[in-house]
Amino acid sequence: MDSLLKERFARLGPTRAIDRVASGLPAVFALRTTLDPTPLKTIDATEALARRGLSMLRAKRLTEDLLEGHRVFAELPAVEDERAFISDMAACGIAAVLIRRDVPVDVRALRERLNLTREQFAICYGLEVETLRNWETGKREPDTTARSYLRAIASAPEAVELAYAMPAD
Repeated sequence: MDSLLKERFARLGPTRAIDRVASGLPAVFALRTTLDPTPLKTIDATEALARRGLSMLRAKRLTEDLLEGHRVFAELPAVEDERAFISDMAACGIAAVLIRRDVPVDVRALRERLNLTREQFAICYGLEVETLRNWETGKREPDTTARSYLRAIASAPEAVELAYAMPAD
């Protein structure tokens, strides 16, 4: 039985070793296929993901999801250089965008840019006035979810306002 298995693997051909990046920091990227006619290079993309610390199986599954037209989010354990990874993905026909989860939000500057009082900002976006005061004075920091919400408000305040005001079905 073992010899039969060895024969099957021999027919598949030799596997290539993946050279992992020597060092790097964890990073999260949003991936999607590019709109230009660059063909998707699935093997190169899978290897590029595996070089950054994903298992081959996980990298393969992400690439398959891209082939099906899905947008993919990849949490990579070791990215040596963000620009190098984005360039590697572009060569494979994949657009990669770094997701920054640790970027602080200046709540007061955001509120003032929107020309709203604390009370107006709180009502408009469903927040507590006291929470806003604590964030603005530095007494507390917004948690990950609140930072994401605040970044969404900073990027598209009218859209978030409309989404928040929509009745639930």
